[in-house]
Amino acid sequence: MNPSLILLITCCTVFLAQLGMSIYLPALPQIAGYLQVDASQVAWGLALYLIGMALPMLFWGSLAQRIGRKPVLLAALGIYGLANLALPLGATLESFLLLRFVQGIGASGISVMARVLIRDSFKGDLLAKALSWISISFVVALGIGQYVGSIIQVTLGWQAIFYLLGAVSLMMAGIVSRLSFPVLAETPSTVSPWTVYRQILSHRAFLLPALAGGLGYGVIIAFNTAAPLILQGPLNWSAADYGLLGWPISAAYFLGAVAVNRFVLRTGQQRLMALGVGLVLAGSGVMLLGSLAASSLAWLLWLPYCVAVFGQSLNYPISLSCANDGAPIAGAYAMALSGFIHQLLAAVIGGLASLMAGPHAWPLSLLCCVLALGAVLCVRFAPKRPRA
Repeated sequence: MNPSLILLITCCTVFLAQLGMSIYLPALPQIAGYLQVDASQVAWGLALYLIGMALPMLFWGSLAQRIGRKPVLLAALGIYGLANLALPLGATLESFLLLRFVQGIGASGISVMARVLIRDSFKGDLLAKALSWISISFVVALGIGQYVGSIIQVTLGWQAIFYLLGAVSLMMAGIVSRLSFPVLAETPSTVSPWTVYRQILSHRAFLLPALAGGLGYGVIIAFNTAAPLILQGPLNWSAADYGLLGWPISAAYFLGAVAVNRFVLRTGQQRLMALGVGLVLAGSGVMLLGSLAASSLAWLLWLPYCVAVFGQSLNYPISLSCANDGAPIAGAYAMALSGFIHQLLAAVIGGLASLMAGPHAWPLSLLCCVLALGAVLCVRFAPKRPRA
């Protein structure tokens, strides 16, 4: 298959998987009212979605290495689509959270296969450039998806959000089923996948870039978990107001992803990744200062967050590329393991943010600062690699 077509397919599937994180957020208070529970309990749906994404990633990676890319991607799209269609049918908090977990399992396979297919087609700085398109898909889902979700919620109700997402996912599976994926020369290893994963994990050249990407990603997860309750709570934002916030967030991430796409071949991965984590730390620091000094000013929360989002959009595709290049074993394993690390961190961070969710913004801002500092340290001590 043409690499450009692979890039298009992976961008579309990543877009669908990431919509599961953001598209329903403006409707969170309405879902809580329907289920007759507190909104903070419904917020756990994001943490469970992330846990569902994290847990099977290593399984998806080893399965893709054994039976091929196409059947794994089809299975993941099927699980994801059916879980979305089933979500509005539940009438209890328990059923909602369980189906969010299943939805995350499907999104996990989609995410792994998107990265693996990109890795199959691109190497070195070109891999970082290609992964920046994945970041663009991510931000469209993160921001514009949030805005679209608010429109759907207001006009059709929150149930329609999941029905539409499920229907489109199954349509995407139908398209993928008609495509022919290339058969790679790599042969499945006779060594246990868990042995392979341990060998990759033991290399600092893989681990530290992967952690840098995951900790920066955690800043976005923490904000998505706690910000709806802060902005739609004490700051009295409506669902439409919160949906509109997706536009500046989208613009920030889009600009960063475009910067990677345009400048990585000239500037190099190391310099752009260092700049990215520095901006994540700077934005998180201003969020913390603003939440302590003027907690009633919403722009002191969301505007520096956009700076952090811009930094993470520089950091994320490069961290994936560096981790993959630093892995001692080729194949789907390194991409699956980096995805597992990112989603495991995101699940833990999402859980922490859910526990810290409340009327005050400073706990969220402090958590973002800690995560950003960890990402800076990982980049600082990661082994430097020659440019490809």
